[in-house]
Amino acid sequence: MGNSIPDAGPADAAPASIHTFYSEASWIEGAAVDQLHQVAGLDGVRAVAAFPDLHPGKYGPVGSAILSERIYPPLIGNDIGCGMSLFALDLPARKLRLDKAAVKLRALEGLWDGDAAGRLVEAGLAPDLHPQALGTIGGGNHFCELQVVDRVSDDRALAEAGLAEGQLVLLVHSGSRSLGMAVFSDVDQTHEGLAAGSSEAANYLNRHNDAVAWAELNRRIIAERAASALRAALTRIADAPHNLIEALDGLYLHRKGAAKADGGLVPLAGSRDALSYLVRPTGSVPEALASLAHGSGRKYDRASMTGRAGATKSDRKQLERTSFGGYVVCEDRQLLIEEAPVAYKPSAQVLADLESAGLVTAVAALKPLLTFKKAKAEQDSADKESWKRDRKRREKS
Repeated sequence: MGNSIPDAGPADAAPASIHTFYSEASWIEGAAVDQLHQVAGLDGVRAVAAFPDLHPGKYGPVGSAILSERIYPPLIGNDIGCGMSLFALDLPARKLRLDKAAVKLRALEGLWDGDAAGRLVEAGLAPDLHPQALGTIGGGNHFCELQVVDRVSDDRALAEAGLAEGQLVLLVHSGSRSLGMAVFSDVDQTHEGLAAGSSEAANYLNRHNDAVAWAELNRRIIAERAASALRAALTRIADAPHNLIEALDGLYLHRKGAAKADGGLVPLAGSRDALSYLVRPTGSVPEALASLAHGSGRKYDRASMTGRAGATKSDRKQLERTSFGGYVVCEDRQLLIEEAPVAYKPSAQVLADLESAGLVTAVAALKPLLTFKKAKAEQDSADKESWKRDRKRREKS
């Protein structure tokens, strides 16, 4: 299994055009730009769009959209269908106790005990399609975050979405978990793409489409688990996958860390210590390939985060709180460090670049209150009480 971008097409083939939608103020690694040019030279690639969250990926540039005659599974990777879903909660913000909510959201850890087979069938999927993983967040940069609608830029669009300033929302970032891994592991990752109309392409796309649907259902169930823990009802506001392939005018649009932007409002995620945004795509720039940045994008890769953050126990404790007064539930020491806010680009700059390029208009800023990433799988009641006391001490300090 190779870890590099597939070989480019014939030497005499002209590379595809690359359209960039970021400014000089954005942090863009040279390695990511190199990957853009490699992808543009692949056989059958017609156009490439790159956004301000662009950063190097294992198989290709993250934060990009690629239009091609051929299908390149490595450009999507294993987390097929990964995306962001935003849900409104009917829980009044004035009744929220963040310390108690942090304990309640620990219920997201571990397997979901609901009717997985039934929900899969309702979604048009096979009842035995990785039911054990359904309703789980996963690791890496995945999360479930409780937010509040903060600064409003477009009152009308916000109202039409069923939201209001001061309302609590959930932003869920997750994907197809073990299903996507299984689909990707069965693909030859050393070839030069799958030819349109081939049996290999048809088989991959069928399984890929199932993974996309599975991932959307997964985000829904994660939100339901969180809402249940908080004793609240929820309504979905937006769902924007950012790792997928779609047919477009006889070609194939690959989105890798690029949000699907042709279906309504799109959440733009910040780090856990930065504002996220709800934006409205303008759809007025064809070169953007109906796509947007999906979030802040990494500034530093995970390997380089050791030493940049969380070097001492005190530093790691500070990573469990935010400058907004919010909480971070992440009881995996290495993950806490790898996903520290400093690892990500400023979300405000990403938004500014998208607005300057005419790709979006801002609807509202979403302030993080409580980010759940990882809790210990087993914890007895004494440990829970100790955890709550520790939270209260830090809140008073």
